Amino acid sequence: MKVLVGLGNPGRQYEETRHNIGFMVIDELADRWNISLSQSKFKGLYGQGIVNGEKVLLVKPLTYMNLSGECIRPLLDFYKLDIEDLIVIYDDLDLPVGKLRLRQKGSAGGHNGIKSLIQHLQTQNFNRIRMGIDRPTNGQSISDYVLNRFSVEERPDIDQAVRKATEACEDALSKEFLQVMNTYNQ
Repeated sequence: MKVLVGLGNPGRQYEETRHNIGFMVIDELADRWNISLSQSKFKGLYGQGIVNGEKVLLVKPLTYMNLSGECIRPLLDFYKLDIEDLIVIYDDLDLPVGKLRLRQKGSAGGHNGIKSLIQHLQTQNFNRIRMGIDRPTNGQSISDYVLNRFSVEERPDIDQAVRKATEACEDALSKEFLQVMNTYNQ
């Protein structure tokens, strides 16, 4: 079974914000694959289905970003899944808006959701799709910036990035993640 986790914050006030781009990808996958995110357990919202013959679990942690690992570790343990079956999708300040970067390991890079995952999984070696949201340019604090919605000008790039990330997730069901990285990191 593949576990696709989008990081974000629960609640209407956070919908469509920069920090919730991982949730946006999970919602797109749920729509595309007709998987209902209706189960609530492990401090998260999730749904499961079969896509192209592969069992898939779509997950949105409801712990708030900084505690994401509290959801994922118990879920992996319950389903007896390996870290190799996990793909985490999240926002990245160090990439331009709409740019994707797939990696198999790495540090948290200052991202508190990833820090929590590394702490709870006790490894930095897990597949990830980093989605560019850029840094604030107007002196705005990082915390205010990531909790704001995308501008009208950024929306086309974000919509395209969400589509590309969903395609990368779909490819990862039938291909090795390294192969998917080589395709989408160009």
